[in-house]
Amino acid sequence: MEYLTTVDHKKIAILYLIMGGLFFAMGGIEAMLIRIQLAVPNNSIVSAGLFNQIITMHGTTMIFLAAMPLLFAFMNAAVPLQIGARDVAFPFLNALGFWLFFFGGIFLNLSWIMGGAPDAGWTSYASLSLASPGHGIDFYALGLQISGAGTLIAGINFLVTIINMRAPGMTYMRMPLFTWTTFVASALIVFAFPPLTIGLFLLIFDRMFGTGFFVVSQGGNTIIWEHLFWIFGHPEVYILVLPAFGIFSEIFATFSRKRLFGYSAMVFATVLIGFLGFMVWAHHMFTVGMGPTANAIFAVATMAIAVPTGVKIFNWLLTIWGGSIEFTTPMLYSLAFIPSFVMGGVTGVMQASAPADYQYHDSYFIVAHFHYVIVGGVVFALLGGLHFYFPLMFGKMLSEKLGKVAFVLFFIGFHLTFLVQHFLGLMGMPRRVFTYLPGQGYDTFNLISTVGAFTMALAVIILLINVVMTLAKGKRVGRDAWGDGRTLEWSLPQPIPFYNFAQTPLIRGLDAFALEKKEGNGEMLPAESLGDIHMPNNSILPFVQSLGLFVAAFGALYISDGQKWALEAVKALPEKPWAVFVLIIGLAITAGAMIARSLKDDLGYHITKEELIEYERGVK
Repeated sequence: MEYLTTVDHKKIAILYLIMGGLFFAMGGIEAMLIRIQLAVPNNSIVSAGLFNQIITMHGTTMIFLAAMPLLFAFMNAAVPLQIGARDVAFPFLNALGFWLFFFGGIFLNLSWIMGGAPDAGWTSYASLSLASPGHGIDFYALGLQISGAGTLIAGINFLVTIINMRAPGMTYMRMPLFTWTTFVASALIVFAFPPLTIGLFLLIFDRMFGTGFFVVSQGGNTIIWEHLFWIFGHPEVYILVLPAFGIFSEIFATFSRKRLFGYSAMVFATVLIGFLGFMVWAHHMFTVGMGPTANAIFAVATMAIAVPTGVKIFNWLLTIWGGSIEFTTPMLYSLAFIPSFVMGGVTGVMQASAPADYQYHDSYFIVAHFHYVIVGGVVFALLGGLHFYFPLMFGKMLSEKLGKVAFVLFFIGFHLTFLVQHFLGLMGMPRRVFTYLPGQGYDTFNLISTVGAFTMALAVIILLINVVMTLAKGKRVGRDAWGDGRTLEWSLPQPIPFYNFAQTPLIRGLDAFALEKKEGNGEMLPAESLGDIHMPNNSILPFVQSLGLFVAAFGALYISDGQKWALEAVKALPEKPWAVFVLIIGLAITAGAMIARSLKDDLGYHITKEELIEYERGVK
């Protein structure tokens, strides 16, 4: 019940970590099925139709339900602490954001047992998705609509938190890099998710109510879906990779035992990447016939975005240069990230040239490029960040021995899997095919790729064993678990008090905690005298609101049965009359929870000065 009702950002971080980890495992299982099917020619482990469902759900799950929530886990765990805040700006909305993601993800995955999963690819291009029989695409559209609302809420919340709740002295140019990347990624969320929301609404209306937004024969335009999707989809890459960059920046500085090189340049590069991220979406569409002018504009913008990314790479290298490096598991993932991500970036610049992209497009070269960026960038950050922030979140340190074994296996498996896919693409193997003929030259590389995937899977299993063993019988650690923490989150005792800071800290410079360790006694100076603290109450309402939308989505799903492809309005009564009532009941639950929230004055509670002193004594 504590976790169902919590509005504490530290507990919500753990919820995001658990659910994101669960969906990561599901996406991984789907990836293994893909690689098993493609291990040898003419394989028949899965049928063509099921293969389409698996690749659609693999991409959708990994992007929307694994990578995003796992990054939100680390954002929730660290960012409020890094800026000296007692919580996020809107604790209630923080909980609502999580439960919306949770129910949206569950709804989407229920498609497996309720008539078939979506099968039009994770991008769900309109012609394919409109022609898809069954309810798979409806699950996709409704599920992403619900979980996307949660992501949008989280983005707004972090923006307001970072702007308004920084401790005294925490100027923008003193914020840790992870906070900066969270800030820019949150701004991208606010601008990028509305186009996806609009596209999904139009798709729902086309499929369920017979409109023709994307139907050419009714005056619609199929390509508009691609524009709406990629106006969201390309910034989404930076929504994922910028917080990953922030995690790496924290790790490099901590385990090189020195300040991040070129802090100001890193900040401006982060902002520039966010700005340029909205100017490159149509490089995903070089082959749709936009014309040479549009292609040229987006090609130039795509090449330009490599510049601030290059600035970051050189700054990380110069941070390590001359540092007193400690090769911990997080540091190993960070060091491995640099060459892996650069390889992904180089192939990205190759595709920025529209004539070359005509050849690479829809080949396995694209699959290899994408995974080098997302796995080599984001997943390495998630795995490194898990080891790095685990003592902050759970008060225990993951086994370094098991961590390094998992790292070596994952690193080798990753390059085995995806390096050869570049050559498969250049040899002409199309992506999204469920099998291929012998004698085409694809056999050996596909088998190597599958062996690599199994190696990665083994690494993840070892990591899971490490997590379970550590939680079960790992030794507790104190504050500053790594011994070289530079930012505010490491200055707090373990376990971190539910109110975070008894007194708001005074920030005297960049890397505030490292500064106090160097110039003071290692204790943060208070910016205020000890007094009562106001805290928010826990609430079940975020869970209930999200549950209502989950129920309503089933009504919306089945209300269209019997009227797909636009029966006349007079025949609008569905074949399943109960569907309307399910829709109404679900919306009523959500509306009831919203009304309850509006009518009830939830003023929170106060921790008195005396209770604080007693609690602080108990912690010490």
